[in-house]
Amino acid sequence: MKKLLLLSAFLGLVVIAKAQSTTSSSGALTYHAFKVDIGIGYAIPTANSGGGTKAGATFTIQPHYRVSDDFAVGLRFEGAGLGYEDENATDSKVKVSLLTSYCATGEYYLASGGARPFIGAGAGLFTQSAVVSNSQNNGATLSASSSKMGFFPEVGLEAGHFRLSADYNVVGNNNNYIAFKIGAFFGGGKK
Repeated sequence: MKKLLLLSAFLGLVVIAKAQSTTSSSGALTYHAFKVDIGIGYAIPTANSGGGTKAGATFTIQPHYRVSDDFAVGLRFEGAGLGYEDENATDSKVKVSLLTSYCATGEYYLASGGARPFIGAGAGLFTQSAVVSNSQNNGATLSASSSKMGFFPEVGLEAGHFRLSADYNVVGNNNNYIAFKIGAFFGGGKK
């Protein structure tokens, strides 16, 4: 039900934004309307892990629709694996959090030349599960998955079909993370 509500809100936003979009004097967009971003990156958990190591990886697919040359709306499907090792603990705990997100997004492009910096934001559903390994009892436990709403601000740069971006994902429950991504996009280039 939450996914249906999120999709309905996204489609409503597209219709409203399209009705209010501004284009060139001829009424045509300079860029193709549809594009799909694919990116991989490094995710840094922001939770305090007791002084141990923290690392992660992320993979993202984002289909977008350009409402105007300067504004695109879309959906972000992202998976992130965040690892924590508490080196100071007597039982040497290792935790891996697996987060998936389904978010509605908006991006505003600040320039229209060859290199296009942008700012954006998104909000949606984040699902988290975790595996915790403990050296004291030589076992691992899998926690039940939980879902909650989250959001993220984003900055980035597109040049040609190359894309760099950074976002800060606010999920709560000590699962916030910063992601630096590199990737490409298909479609959406100049006509």
